[in-house]
Amino acid sequence: MVVTHFLNIFFMLLLFRSGIEVLSAFPKLYWRDDCPPGREWLRLTKKTFSADSRKPWSSLEEEESWSPVVALPGHKNLGLGRHWHFMTIQFWIVTGAVYISLVFATGYWHYLVPTHWSIVPNSIKAIGTYLHFQIPAKIPGQPFEPAQKLAYFMVIFLLAPFQIATGAAMSPSLLARFPRSGKLFGGKQGARTLHFLGMCAFGAFIVVHVFLVIVHGLPKEFAAIVLGNPNGNRRLALGLGLSGLFAILLFHVIITWFSLRYRRRTQRLLGFMVDPFERVLSRVFTSRQHFSRSDISAYHRVNGYPPAGEEYERMARNGFRDYRLSVGGLVANPMTLSLDQLRALGERRQITKHNCIQGWTAVAEWAGIPLERLMAEVRPARAARYIVFYAMDDKGLTEGEGRYGYFYGTIPLHLAANPQCILALDMNGAPLPVEHGAPLRLRVETQLGFKMVKWITGIELVADIADIGLGMGGWREDQQYYANGAGI
Repeated sequence: MVVTHFLNIFFMLLLFRSGIEVLSAFPKLYWRDDCPPGREWLRLTKKTFSADSRKPWSSLEEEESWSPVVALPGHKNLGLGRHWHFMTIQFWIVTGAVYISLVFATGYWHYLVPTHWSIVPNSIKAIGTYLHFQIPAKIPGQPFEPAQKLAYFMVIFLLAPFQIATGAAMSPSLLARFPRSGKLFGGKQGARTLHFLGMCAFGAFIVVHVFLVIVHGLPKEFAAIVLGNPNGNRRLALGLGLSGLFAILLFHVIITWFSLRYRRRTQRLLGFMVDPFERVLSRVFTSRQHFSRSDISAYHRVNGYPPAGEEYERMARNGFRDYRLSVGGLVANPMTLSLDQLRALGERRQITKHNCIQGWTAVAEWAGIPLERLMAEVRPARAARYIVFYAMDDKGLTEGEGRYGYFYGTIPLHLAANPQCILALDMNGAPLPVEHGAPLRLRVETQLGFKMVKWITGIELVADIADIGLGMGGWREDQQYYANGAGI
């Protein structure tokens, strides 16, 4: 029990700080999945954007750079923040499972689980006693007074599972496979909001919990917490407890420095624990989304700006009549296709929800060629394992911030078999708009939006991604340290 209590403190601080880093990428909270600009119920930023703004804007401009003092690692490092968050959650769940097992194995659950509704009025009386600056009496034969017992029960058996459930409800792979499950929390934005409120509830509990530890007598409470015996050596308990807290603080200072100084190493190290889980999600689940036209968002955010340069602008002006898509690599039948030839391969229409890695969502209708159909035409070789999508977007010109190179993305070849994996040519019943990827963009509905490459100019099938770009599997993975799997 003592060990799991310490581990819980250790992992929860990691979850808090990394969760704040994730929130900084889109510091706005909604109840509705269409996320209309200006309609958020909570905005943790001074930046404002309008749906009818005359000046084009990208959702990347909504991102905030928060201090490493509160965010892990801070300074606009969404990719690394997600790595820390998803690595930690696995160990936090295991710690919780071990704790629950011990609670029931030792019979300690009698002290945590209320057996009568009288606990509620008794807890209210206990809170009133605290407000009168007095300490309420403990339940006869138990170590807690009523308010403590009820609070511990709610945190352990209700709030913790609630946080896990709302976190899972934000996974694009899970939402795509089980579209109705998202409605349990009012959609992804509802789950995101409730997850944030759950974090606040945990934070409030910790503040009150620490305050009551002090009120009840710090040396005695430290002996109970650290040694598992309120009558134990209080000096030893105080020394061990403060040393443990100092060690946690020092660990956070070191990992924050390391994450910011050695970002690629951090990405690789944490990826060993996070990437396998994401790959399993991506392989197991296929998208079964079927939204109605009434669900289509009135405003669909854009992430990034269209390609810069005269060549792309010229193609856009003439309706992309000169556009050609090259498909090659490890294929038996390399092809070069115009838009008309692409359309001749067949069409699939789908109304699906776009899940941006920043946190915003929007629903739109997409129409295009099933990627599986194109793969059947080019006939991938046995050695082919990945599909690489090259874009006309030079990020050194359209994004900057010290980043460089043409955008590209990769997906495992098996994702092409997903029936809702398409090369989109149309959006909401009209040709694909320039800002959303014209003339051609990828849609993989079990993945986050950064995997859905826009402004595609070429497709290559390869055996390995190590020699493409910087070898991490995509431009965002190379430059911003995102995970290559994007199912959560």
